[in-house]
Amino acid sequence: MFKVDDILTYGINGVCKVTAIEEKNLMGIKRNYLVLKPINGDRSTFYVPADNEDLLGKMRKLLSEDEINRLIDSIPGEKVLWINNEKERKERYRQIVADGNHSELIRMIKAIHLEKKGRAEKGKKLHISDERFLKEAEKILYDEFQYVLNLTEKDVVPYIFSRLETNTNK
Repeated sequence: MFKVDDILTYGINGVCKVTAIEEKNLMGIKRNYLVLKPINGDRSTFYVPADNEDLLGKMRKLLSEDEINRLIDSIPGEKVLWINNEKERKERYRQIVADGNHSELIRMIKAIHLEKKGRAEKGKKLHISDERFLKEAEKILYDEFQYVLNLTEKDVVPYIFSRLETNTNK
């Protein structure tokens, strides 16, 4: 269970801090809620019922710096996760974003970037839904990378590419 002052990720909402655990009476039901505030300055506040296993399952501790670097190092070897059937692709990508599994997010991001590059070479654009999934997946990963590695938002992608390039030249 998480406690006050813990830093965690909460689904697509990114890195959050547990600012309180409060008992609230909402809709006539008294429950304990974890109060989460996004680290990125977002003014949102999330109240997560402490007894809701589905929502608690969307919370997890942050990766360590070593874990992030190992994840980045794995990118070249990751298989591309492109699904030609648009309906199947949307459903699979929706599930990946909801689950927040790092390896799956990396595979999805890699696939969408490659598809985007291929389409650009033909003068075409990426489907709007694929762009949206790409942005959501990048936000999930990059918010965490930014916080753990103490980077600015604009320094995350250069850090990833620099690490990939360094490992390629070894």
